[in-house]
Amino acid sequence: MAENNHKKIIVFDSTLRDGAQAEGISFSVSDKLKIAAALDELGVHYIEAGNPGSNPKDLEFFTQVNKINFKNAKITGFGSTRRRGIKVEDDSSVKSLLEANTPAVAIFGKSWDFHVTNIIKTTLDENINMIRETVAYFKKNGREVIFDAEHFFDGYRSNPTYALASLDAAVEGGADILCLCDTNGGAFPFEVYKVTKLVVEKYADKKHISIGIHCHNDGGMAVANSIMAVEAGAIHVQGTFNGLGERCGNANLCTIIPNLQIKKSFSCIPAENLPDLTTTARLVSEIANVMLNERDPYVGKSAFAHKGGMHIDGVHKAANSFEHVKPELVGNNRRFLMSEVAGRSTILSKIQSIDPNLTKDSPETNEIMSKLKELEYEGYQFEGAESSFKLIIRKYLGKYKPFFQLIHFKIIGEQPCNGGYSSTAMIKLAVDGKEEITAADGDGPVHALDKALRKALEVFYPELKQVHLTDYKVRVLETTAATASKVRVLIESTDGKDSWTTVGVSTDIIEASWIALVDSIEHKLLKDMEQKMRAFM
Repeated sequence: MAENNHKKIIVFDSTLRDGAQAEGISFSVSDKLKIAAALDELGVHYIEAGNPGSNPKDLEFFTQVNKINFKNAKITGFGSTRRRGIKVEDDSSVKSLLEANTPAVAIFGKSWDFHVTNIIKTTLDENINMIRETVAYFKKNGREVIFDAEHFFDGYRSNPTYALASLDAAVEGGADILCLCDTNGGAFPFEVYKVTKLVVEKYADKKHISIGIHCHNDGGMAVANSIMAVEAGAIHVQGTFNGLGERCGNANLCTIIPNLQIKKSFSCIPAENLPDLTTTARLVSEIANVMLNERDPYVGKSAFAHKGGMHIDGVHKAANSFEHVKPELVGNNRRFLMSEVAGRSTILSKIQSIDPNLTKDSPETNEIMSKLKELEYEGYQFEGAESSFKLIIRKYLGKYKPFFQLIHFKIIGEQPCNGGYSSTAMIKLAVDGKEEITAADGDGPVHALDKALRKALEVFYPELKQVHLTDYKVRVLETTAATASKVRVLIESTDGKDSWTTVGVSTDIIEASWIALVDSIEHKLLKDMEQKMRAFM
């Protein structure tokens, strides 16, 4: 296999356009501006921000974003070639894209003869003219032009001569980048390698033209296909953060960037920014209101999580025997999961993170381990809720002081005449002798209780305004007991930077939820307090 000797990769992020087409995603203008700022800070080269001719929201975004000076990224507008039978300067979508006033534009055109004749219903020659004339028009108006050869791999499979002719048309128009698109995500890695290599060699004498790759994940191979294209000589890689995108998503830049930069020694983003990758992935996930896949490579919560005792022992002795890269390179953390198979050393490490002076033979260590077994017998599970386990350790070691005292709470549920179900929670608590009473409505009792608790505590701890729940799971532990069954509640929370999980167990789902909620809030307050203490040391 040929090796790409060009060591700089141009990263083209399409989260704000392709990512916005994912099911359940709807970015506001403010959302898009925040994501654009984060991507620029990370160091991507292009941010494809939307199609100004498609909706008023994108038009508003381009108006706002042009007021910002970006350090690293070029904001890029997206649009199609002119329509058949219309002069390029008269096409409304072309006009909108030009008026967006971005330094670069991504123009997509048809490379598959079937799409030309059966989808946009024009002649093969007219489509070639549409590509050439549109690219030339934007070049004439001072834009950098990326030509997205839509359905290129399908087109090449069907009619290689015509697919390549579509690229020739873009080159004749003056395109700067030819991006080969696996639009339906069905190509295989070696096919992508073979075709991309052919295109790279075809235009090797045109040094001003770069070859790019744009993959979708319908076959689960978007990342592999993108990397194979780079191996074949492509230097421009398109994708989205967290793999967001239509259908099964786009190539995940959070995987591609570290694979190329750490494993293959390419330069994708500034080296000093690579440890910000995980934080950026989580920020995009939060803004999109979509949970980050905990099993995503590099940035996922489980990417460097270890559970089995012998496995953990191996990591302690030689981390690289079980971790293909160091987690800190991408801003992630190694985690040893609490469970019955984790081994004594893992539990001891959690205890020593609270009190480094304790050893495996300390009486306190044995008491905590006994308590762990007792709690797991009762139904607690700590492998995904280490925050709750650390609070238990603190309580046993006398290193715990509650941040508030609950006086009482009451929950009222009702079914209105419209058939919905709502709840109201009233809560009274005290912090350092000062009492606060508040109430909140919610979509259910736990939601109402969560809102009321935070509302009351924010009076004393404003930093809790940053915290919200991202996941809530209930597991019935004794199915034979029917409605009297014991339940385990797992709550995942975030403050926009970190995420953590807490657990509660009870025969009362409200009580189990309350235990997990309180642990979640106390974890956040304790973390912030410790950070402030370290800052003054």
